[in-house]
This record gives sequence, structure tokens and C-alpha cells, in this order.
Amino acid sequence: MPKLDLLSVALGLAALAGVNLYLTVFATGLAIHFHWITLAPQYQSLEILGNPWIITIAGILYFLEFFADKIPWFDSAWDAVHTFIRPIGGALLAIQVLGHPSPALTVIVALLAGGTSLIAHTAKAATRLASNTSPEPFSNIGLSLGEDAAVLGGLALVHFNPVLALIIFVIGIAAFFYFAPKILRAMKAKIWLAWKKINLPAYSERNARLPVTLPARLASVFDRENILGETIAWAVRCISGRGRRIPTNLFGALVATNEEPRRLIFVARKGGRPYTRTIELEGSVITHEPRFLFENLVISPAAGKGSKYSFIFPRSDAALVEEIVQDLRERESVLQDQVVAESAGPLG
Repeated sequence: MPKLDLLSVALGLAALAGVNLYLTVFATGLAIHFHWITLAPQYQSLEILGNPWIITIAGILYFLEFFADKIPWFDSAWDAVHTFIRPIGGALLAIQVLGHPSPALTVIVALLAGGTSLIAHTAKAATRLASNTSPEPFSNIGLSLGEDAAVLGGLALVHFNPVLALIIFVIGIAAFFYFAPKILRAMKAKIWLAWKKINLPAYSERNARLPVTLPARLASVFDRENILGETIAWAVRCISGRGRRIPTNLFGALVATNEEPRRLIFVARKGGRPYTRTIELEGSVITHEPRFLFENLVISPAAGKGSKYSFIFPRSDAALVEEIVQDLRERESVLQDQVVAESAGPLG
């Protein structure tokens, strides 16, 4: 049990360092320096954290992070810089907990603790990227304060019940790996959209022409689905948003064909494998919703019942999205005229 407690404290501090390294060191150092906690003999190596110089430096850095963490997008830049700092800091904290272990154990614990810190850091960074799609700062402030409270609560739990803390951290890591594909796709999508927003004009030229070709990696996916040999009317690259049976944040393309105006096909690759989804347009309302970071194309049922889909485009593709909306509305109008003509034909 003492060894399990020791490992629990080491990995617990590493996990908390992945969320906020400076607060973890600062709060632990203050508690040791002012004797708010009494270190058991096996944890005497942590007494160094109570050094006034360490507390001061950690406090200054935490003061800077406290404000940086609450500014939209600056917090993500701060996280990017700390992608290497937090895992290294977490590994050093874990090694310090163990005191003077053997070289082999030092390497093992450093790898485990560094990986734990990296997982916690990645989960935090992904959450911040998701919140930054909204320009208002309140979500960032709330997340930052919640993370600080979680770190302080985690430190208390590590002190009073390290084994329970380890169990909670293991559950958290397992949940991360379960949701890792979604988390990583979300991070990739947000970074790509932010890069496009920064490096391209907010709006491309008006009356942009819809492209009629697909990239090679997506053309093969469409050809596999296109058993009837339909021809492409237009194909526009996008990212999947919310939609029934469509995973979010897949990089793919929306394809319309000349032969079948009642549907769209979303083609992508998921985990390297071809992925297609057919979207029925009959009875749908097509809208364009400009957002802070991207342009949103929404396909929703007119009657309020049925599947709703959204597809995300860079801000620079605003004109293309307008062209898509116009084309789909024209298709819907033609279909309605055909229905009226067919229903009126026998009566005439």
C-alpha cells in the first residue's frame, strides 16, 4: 500500500500539472511552506517545493497564466507553448515524489508521468479550442476558473486519499482514449479553420464558381459509391458538423450530381477508410449561418421533423457557401415545379 500511495501521488501530481503546472507547484509549495499539510516520511523529497524561491517563481508564472488563460485564442497559443513544458514538469514532479529511485525506475516513472501530463494537457487544449469558436470571453473565463478549482480539489484528494485520486485519474485517462479520435479531429478542425481565417481574406470574391472536381483522396471514395456512373455537378471541400450518422469534424467534401438533384453525398475518409453518407434534400430548408470562425451550411427539415445536418467551411469560402445555397434552392424549386406539373398532367 505505501508503494501504491507513492505511485498515486506521483501520477496524481503529473496529471494536475498537465492542466496547470504552475498552480500545482505553487499551491503544493505554499501548503508545505506554511505547514498546512504534514509530509509523511516517504514524501520528504517534496519538501523542496516549499522553498521560497520556487514558490515565488511558480506564483509569478501562475499569475501570468491566470490572465492568459482567460483570453480567447491567446489561451490556445499559451497551451501550444506549454505542450512540452507541462509534460516535462509533470515528469519532474513525479520523480521528485519518489526521491532517489533506481535509474530504471526513474525512466519508467518519467515516461508514465510525462504521458499522463500530456493526456491531461491535450484534453484541456482541445476543450479550449472548441470554446474559442465563440467570440465571447465568458466561456474561457468559466473554463479557466473551473480548471483551477479542479486542480485545487485534485491536490486535496491526492493528499487525503491518493488511491482514490489514482482511480479517478485512470478513469479520466480511459475516457480520454475512448474519445481521443473525436478530440483529435476537433483539434485538427479548429486549428485548420483558425489558420484559414488568419491567412486568407474573410470573404472570397463574389459569384465564385463551384468546383467540379474532387481531390484524388476523395475522388476514389466517390467513385466507389458512384455505381450508377453519375456526373458531378459540383464538389466543395468542407468539414462535417452535426448530423445523423455522420461523425463530426471529418475533412471531406459535399458532392452534388447532375442526375440526382434530390440528394447530396458527403464523402470523406475516417481512420483512413472510405466514408460516404447520402443526404436527402426533398422537403429540406437550406440556410447559411456565418459564424466567428467558419461558415455553416445547415440542411434542416421544413416540417421540423427529420434529420438535420450542418457542414463547416472556412470564412474565406463564404461566397461558395452562398452559391451552394442558391444552387440547392434552385434545385428544390425545379423539383417542386416538376411535382406540380406531374400532378396537374392527368387532370388536364
